[in-house]
Amino acid sequence: MNTKLHSGTALITGACSGIGAVYADRLARRGHDLVLVDRDRDRLCALASGVTDDTGRSVEVLAADLGTAKGLRSVERVLATDASLTMLVNNSGQASSPPLLTSDPDEMQRMINLDVTAPMRLACAACPAFAERGRGTLINVASIVALTPEQLNGVYVGVKAFVLAFSQSLHSELSPKGIRVQVVLAGATPTEYWGNGGIQVMRLPSRMVMSVATLVDAALAGLDLGEIVSIPSLPDIAQWDVYEAARHAMRGKLSRADPAVRYRSDRHRSLRSP
Repeated sequence: MNTKLHSGTALITGACSGIGAVYADRLARRGHDLVLVDRDRDRLCALASGVTDDTGRSVEVLAADLGTAKGLRSVERVLATDASLTMLVNNSGQASSPPLLTSDPDEMQRMINLDVTAPMRLACAACPAFAERGRGTLINVASIVALTPEQLNGVYVGVKAFVLAFSQSLHSELSPKGIRVQVVLAGATPTEYWGNGGIQVMRLPSRMVMSVATLVDAALAGLDLGEIVSIPSLPDIAQWDVYEAARHAMRGKLSRADPAVRYRSDRHRSLRSP
């Protein structure tokens, strides 16, 4: 099958399996040609062949380790120079569950490289080209732990909080230039990503675990709705709206010449007086 619609080319990182592989299938069915990025060339080629057979779309593969400078540069070159690209899906990443006190600092650094440095640099490579053409879509796949920092390893939740804040800032900067930005806050999904991070998702109650296909379909529905932040598991979006409204209400009060009353030394003295 070859769809008549052509939506340009989408570059997807972390494409070998799980969320990235489902994005490849769904975006091809929406009319996108693809560039699939991951470390394992054989698995990429197998996925590319299957997607092309099923959809008729053109699929290229780029084997690259985004945790290395060399791997990043190879993908950055494509993003900066391929004029057919209309979408970047930043999906590569690494999970971690051990508490900070028992974590390997080298593993934490690799996680920062994959979850912070890579999506930042790839966005910086893609977005100027998108802006020059006046259109483009950036999708950053993050996690609900960005909103629940007490839940898992502090570095892991920190990198996901970065992706959320980075995406919100990019939306503010880039939407006037015709660039769509969406960040997807995924909950628990049964993928290699979680297993490699030592998190046994299948031991969680089934009500907490969303299938990968359901997650991606929901995320794309959120994109169609124009959402900046999509939280597929959240039943009532009004709760997110309240959260955002409270954050925005503080904006004009966070930098002032005078400290709040509770921090003033004269108040402390009066509280200590008999």
